[in-house]
Amino acid sequence: MIVIPIKEGENIERALKKFKRKFEKTGAMRELRSRQAFTKPSVVRREQVKKAIYIEQLQRESE
Repeated sequence: MIVIPIKEGENIERALKKFKRKFEKTGAMRELRSRQAFTKPSVVRREQVKKAIYIEQLQRESE
């Protein structure tokens, strides 16, 4: 459960923004979307390898 301490007189918009930021960091929506449809383990591994290759290429270009 996400708990957002609100100080006295704090704007509700700011508290809502804090909540949204914390909720996004937990990855709950990403988890729900990924669980909507089953992806085979081989497909998951293939995507991880592609992502790793892409990140490695970016790092090589920046050097």
